[in-house]
Amino acid sequence: MSWQHPVPRITDDERRIRLSRLRERIEAEGLAGVLLGSTESLRYFTGLVWHPSERFLGALITPTAVSYIVPGFERSRVETLAHLPGEILVWEEEESSAALISRLLGQSGTLALDDDLPLFFYHALAAVVGAERLADGGRLIRGLRRIKSDSEIALIQYAMNLTLDVHRQVHALLKPGMRASDVVDFIDRRHRHAGADDGSTFAIVSFGAATSLPHGADGDQVLGQGDVILVDTGCRIDGYHSDITRTYMLEGGDSAFERAWWIEREAQQAVFDAARIGVACSSLDDAARNVLARHSLGPDYRLPGLPHRAGHGLGLEIHEEPYIVRGNDTPLAAGMCFSNEPMIVFPEKFGIRLEDHITMTAEGPRWFTKPAAGPTEPFS
Repeated sequence: MSWQHPVPRITDDERRIRLSRLRERIEAEGLAGVLLGSTESLRYFTGLVWHPSERFLGALITPTAVSYIVPGFERSRVETLAHLPGEILVWEEEESSAALISRLLGQSGTLALDDDLPLFFYHALAAVVGAERLADGGRLIRGLRRIKSDSEIALIQYAMNLTLDVHRQVHALLKPGMRASDVVDFIDRRHRHAGADDGSTFAIVSFGAATSLPHGADGDQVLGQGDVILVDTGCRIDGYHSDITRTYMLEGGDSAFERAWWIEREAQQAVFDAARIGVACSSLDDAARNVLARHSLGPDYRLPGLPHRAGHGLGLEIHEEPYIVRGNDTPLAAGMCFSNEPMIVFPEKFGIRLEDHITMTAEGPRWFTKPAAGPTEPFS
């Protein structure tokens, strides 16, 4: 499919830079290589996109080579897909992909593993390589992926802009009597119309008491007069995610909801204001909970209050590092991108999640999308 968007795709030149950085880490840590599975990390470093299955397909990255490990009958398909140059090595159905990797690795050296590899494949590798020669590559891989380049940030920004526009269309569409399933379908169609890869990656549409369930309720719902509305959705552009939530009412006058909405907005702003280069991710979660505690909500994860972390990183995965959560002492750095969504839940009544995302710059935090304006005004 031809590229329709004004923002550029990730180039092979950028992927070569990523590989160079990965190889620097491999050599600095004295590793023989890194094994990538059919994961977003494979896409990140090589450009090859493949859905995981029981058959291993991935890439062995060493200081000098990229070797693609591919089921024999899939070779012709892999050859047609975008990926950085590298030797394609195949294994047949009766053969062991782990044994092929072991032969490539040789009799010595430590292999760092993609942390998204399935456990059954770890055991297969351990049986032929030896568990003592396998290491967790997650820290190494995630440390590189969590710092976004300008081109990655531009793709995320573009995806966020598309999704925010879809939110505006949903707000204009909603009226009492509408079914949540119809709104979900509308969201998907509008994302597709805007050119998003595969439409909506997800859509949560909740009304009334169902908004108190952070990830929505089972079954369909009908919007009633005076219901609280929560819409959480996103899409992908060249693999990079958007993720925006708005909570509002169509008409004002519900004092309990409006008071809670402004507390939520205060907590969201506190997270933004706490975001500074070098501070621990946990301090942003603390900032949100401190606001709620001042309003006699919580404390900690108690309800009414904030039942989950205040945010998550975003990129090729919708949830990735850095996590804005208690206990995470990772310091914020320029290029990190993460959500700001300290949801307030009032069990069996309503919940309020305002979710916008932040990118860290050398000068401090920057919003991808401007926060909502008020309880009945979900856009600035």
